[in-house]
Amino acid sequence: MHDLHKDSLAHTQLEPVSGLRYRLRPAQQAQPGQDKAPCLVLLHGVGGNETDLAEVARQFDPRLTVVLARGPLELGPGQYAWFRVAFTAAGPAIDAAQAESSRVTLLDFIGQLPKLHEIDPARIWLAGFSQGGIMSASVGLTAPARLAGFGILSGRILPEVLPLVKPDGALAQLPAFVSHGVDDGTLGIAFARKARTVLEGYGLPLSYHEYAGGHRLSRPMLLDFRGWLDEQLGPVEN
Repeated sequence: MHDLHKDSLAHTQLEPVSGLRYRLRPAQQAQPGQDKAPCLVLLHGVGGNETDLAEVARQFDPRLTVVLARGPLELGPGQYAWFRVAFTAAGPAIDAAQAESSRVTLLDFIGQLPKLHEIDPARIWLAGFSQGGIMSASVGLTAPARLAGFGILSGRILPEVLPLVKPDGALAQLPAFVSHGVDDGTLGIAFARKARTVLEGYGLPLSYHEYAGGHRLSRPMLLDFRGWLDEQLGPVEN
């Protein structure tokens, strides 16, 4: 285990335009001929915070700058969210206005990262767990030119965001990764299968995976996601 107090992820930073706090693991290996690093932005789930993904962040390709963003809504000490949600018998009931506000905030945040850090604006991936995956899909589907790809890890696609989607060439070229546990009792597997149908309908290049288990980031899920990302980064050049 790493000691959070001995590395870059120990410290939060404030992005002033979006107002989001975040932690950053700088790229540890440069790519020949590239003066700016590719970037992965990871988003936590409801009721958590960015440190939930700190150990995960350290496992990604050293060529990547990894950013852990914190949700703007404080639910309690150390507990944050991108929007409020109630789990009802009819399914998740969300605060759609908060979800939309967070989508716009994330677009501002992503737009500022290349100005603050040595990040290539053309190579930014956005992914997250549960509500973080929901937000990643919302940003990717509505602003495909802003991302190199997005990942939904045990999340879903909000029906509220679909009217904002404009199917076009940029969307059809945006790689997407979807993964879900078949025994997920928080967001059932039906949400992942619906996301697959939606994304295939838009013609996105899709990598879809189901796993045994519930609502969590399992090791097989993370390994598959890392493999998907590594393929897009391409081989390490010596």
